[in-house]
Amino acid sequence: MGAFVISKRFNDTYKFVFTSRKGKVIFTSQSYELKFEGEEDIALLKASIDTAVFVKVKSAKGQYFFKLLLGERHLATSRKYTTELRLIKGIEEIKKYAALAEILDFSENTFVFPD
Repeated sequence: MGAFVISKRFNDTYKFVFTSRKGKVIFTSQSYELKFEGEEDIALLKASIDTAVFVKVKSAKGQYFFKLLLGERHLATSRKYTTELRLIKGIEEIKKYAALAEILDFSENTFVFPD
């Protein structure tokens, strides 16, 4: 099963990613000034994944990615895929697991290295 992972960017905004069951990032959200805005969008996405629109795009370099839309809002952009088949598999994984995915919050973590 996949997971939503909330983290903080270097510019002090928040984002979330959806990771596959193997731990690979499938998509990254837009930036949020406040963490609860991202949490609200995760809840909205989990509740309405059936109505989400995946706009498939091919880059100038021949790579494939998608933009995730809820209603008229651009919520997230996927990682780059080498083939259209892998892109489709990424979308299928989101549709299958997003509603059940856990939410992990790493936005406030500080790391301490042992001496």
